[in-house]
Amino acid sequence: MSDAQQRRPAESAAPVCVAVGELESFVGAVLQAAGADAPSAEATVRALVGASLRGVDSHGVRLLPHYVKVLQGGRVKGRPEMRFEARAAAVGVLDADNALGAAAGYRAMAEAVKLAETAGVGAVSVTNSSHFGAAGAYALAAAEAGYLGLSVCNSDSAVLAHSGRDKFHGTNPISFAAPVAGARPYLIDMATSSIPFNRVLQFKALDRELPPEVVVDAAGQLTRDPGRAASLLPLGGATYGYKGAALAGMVEVLSAMLTGMRLSHEIPNMIESDWSEPRRLGQFFLALKPEAFLPGEAFAERMAEYLRALRKQASLPGERVMAAGDREWAVERQRSAQGIPLDAHNWQVFTALAGACGVAALTPI
Repeated sequence: MSDAQQRRPAESAAPVCVAVGELESFVGAVLQAAGADAPSAEATVRALVGASLRGVDSHGVRLLPHYVKVLQGGRVKGRPEMRFEARAAAVGVLDADNALGAAAGYRAMAEAVKLAETAGVGAVSVTNSSHFGAAGAYALAAAEAGYLGLSVCNSDSAVLAHSGRDKFHGTNPISFAAPVAGARPYLIDMATSSIPFNRVLQFKALDRELPPEVVVDAAGQLTRDPGRAASLLPLGGATYGYKGAALAGMVEVLSAMLTGMRLSHEIPNMIESDWSEPRRLGQFFLALKPEAFLPGEAFAERMAEYLRALRKQASLPGERVMAAGDREWAVERQRSAQGIPLDAHNWQVFTALAGACGVAALTPI
């Protein structure tokens, strides 16, 4: 790649697109250079590039430098020895051995699907895991296999308790996905905070102002400056945040109490803690087999009927009523054809990673 090609993205505010396949190869090569084995790297590529493809940029390939740091620092094992134990007909526990979170997440959902194949339902809790990126990756994996999927994970404190002064819950994401015959799945993928913490970091890196009423500063005052953000507001904001706080609490029960892992306020900070210290995250995955509840194609037919009725709803001028996942699949189609955009900051970081890890640098489309 020429010097002009390397400078072009960094000198422009406009993002530069990279072909999906090339980005997958780059991310995988960097992870393996940092110490990940092939299965761990493949799972993480699938999660990160998949999130970027769907437009979930806050949890996409921009997380690659962080994963390199935790691999090199020893917080995460690049070659884990994960152990799965079936505890009942439809229940299992996966000890992730401090693996990359994506490796643990995909393995856990695959085990949940296996349980559901015979029992109709499969529930798997995960111990000793780490940051797993976008929760939607794992619910989506279940839906793509023909199952309903649920994935949740708590995280270090970043969100105010409703009516509280200090951060208490993590962003505690929830994802649910359902298969749709002949189409991409129905997909919910959301934090229980008003905005994900990684989105705040993204706005800070781009020097952009935040939306109103999503964060507060150290004094507890609302701010739109990502550099002053001290805590996030729960989903629902200052008035209705009790709803988001309750959902965050549910995630705590499933991810921490059910696994014996750390509560949000006990988890070391993702960025500021020692890179060699495992964070001992717990996670929870659920798979449901539709045919165990309804005969034949009944579920698929009802799902199609629901989506048709929803999308036919009258919309406001200039708007369109969409089902959960519709926006993501539109972005996926566009980026699959045109490439995944990288902003100037990430381009600079990835160029530096290529040099440090001895892998070929990315080239713009």
